[in-house]
Amino acid sequence: MAEDERVIVLGEDILDPYGGAFKVTQGLSSQYPQRVWATPISEAAIIGIANGLALRGLRPVAEIMFGDFITLAADQLINHATKFAQMYNGQVSVPITIRTPMGGGRGYGPTHSQSLEKLYLGIPELHIVAPSRFHQPGHLLRQAVLGDDAPVLFIEHKLLYPAQLALPWQIQSSEISDSSGYPAIKVQNASSPADILIITYGGVSLHLPQILENLAQEEISAHAYLPASIHPLNLEPILPTAARCGRILIIEEGPGNFGWSAEAAVQLYDALGPSLKTPIRRLSALPTAIPAARHLEDQVIITPEKIEKTIWEVLFA
Repeated sequence: MAEDERVIVLGEDILDPYGGAFKVTQGLSSQYPQRVWATPISEAAIIGIANGLALRGLRPVAEIMFGDFITLAADQLINHATKFAQMYNGQVSVPITIRTPMGGGRGYGPTHSQSLEKLYLGIPELHIVAPSRFHQPGHLLRQAVLGDDAPVLFIEHKLLYPAQLALPWQIQSSEISDSSGYPAIKVQNASSPADILIITYGGVSLHLPQILENLAQEEISAHAYLPASIHPLNLEPILPTAARCGRILIIEEGPGNFGWSAEAAVQLYDALGPSLKTPIRRLSALPTAIPAARHLEDQVIITPEKIEKTIWEVLFA
């Protein structure tokens, strides 16, 4: 907001002192009182207004309080924001950024814990970005708001808000540039060739540092690839590693049926085919409503125990 006066922030309960349900906008309305707008409880209106602001040359950032409610703005996003540029022959653009928290693990129950980003995968001209624990989220958000002229759905996992970043000097990681402007991160627990390749994004990355350390203690070399841009998805940088190790686990936060992990697996099969030593394994949440009780919620969502168990199953398949 300091860099560009065209940035407008709008959403429910985002004004100080509350500063949003997860406090991401805290302080902004005090610093930029004319450019932070509290809205009625209408996700359709929030995105509709953001579309209009963008068409007039502004760069709005719309907050949807919980990702579960993004369904209420589907028409404004799918049929308006992503279509206007082509419908009007490139004479307009709709550079809106829609920030929203996704994911379980907080006991919020069936309608406040889902990971619904897969509902928007495959929509032409829509960019979906999901920071991981290894990304610099501010850099990704700056690219979405100021550097991307397409609509961006910016996924923020609830459990990553209080987590510390896993920085390169703490764990062996490297940034892989992407033409989209949203770099991927490659993480590994050893310099030796990978015994297994893990492909995932967003909130799943919360568990990776400890899991990679556990595997290193067992002398298992594991590499993880975390794209920031989950749509469009570019897996080309990881193809050499995937071909060499041949054992691949793809993890997504939501239910896996007809989802992101399926698309990633197909891209890898198309590129690598018979060079894979074992079938690609996918791990995802169960296709059911997410309970509020912790012990039941853990049975549905991704947990570190499930990830480690699946890794060993892939290694000894």
